[in-house]
Amino acid sequence: MCLDAGQLLMALHLADRPSSRPPSAPPLAGLSSLDVEAVELFVGLAQVVGLPKSIGQIYGLLYISAFPLSLDEITRRLDISKGSASQGLKFLRSTGAVRLAEENASRCDRYQAETGLRTLATGFLKEQIEPHLSSGSDRLARLKRLAASVPAAQREHVTQRVKQLESWHDRAASVLPLLIRFLGK
Repeated sequence: MCLDAGQLLMALHLADRPSSRPPSAPPLAGLSSLDVEAVELFVGLAQVVGLPKSIGQIYGLLYISAFPLSLDEITRRLDISKGSASQGLKFLRSTGAVRLAEENASRCDRYQAETGLRTLATGFLKEQIEPHLSSGSDRLARLKRLAASVPAAQREHVTQRVKQLESWHDRAASVLPLLIRFLGK
């Protein structure tokens, strides 16, 4: 999760705000004040990096929970739809932020949060950043072709901007594998 200083400050500011629920609103079913604060903390962080609120809610609940939770427990406690919870868990599992708990006694899947920062950062980079870099090459090629057809008065400016984007893309593409490898150790 490559947050710059401004994004990190914003995330901490959002996370430090009191719960967005009005004091008169009843707490979500089965959530303690501690649960609510943890959920709100991760909602703020998720929103800073452009992820849906439900991703932060699910991760926050699993992070603070002493025991693995089932899909039904997550939907009931967060008062979110089964579809939203299912999609959120699918995303969180694909990034390595959540894993299936190793419980043989239960007949349903139970989930728990991965708490290793290295695992979380690596998963986020692989699932969120790497695909955008891969598709960025095609988009840059289209931009370059389109820049050639811009009126002459703007062409130099647009061409310079496209070259700058190519440079940024090349740098990111060369640094990302190193960063993933470094975090994976």
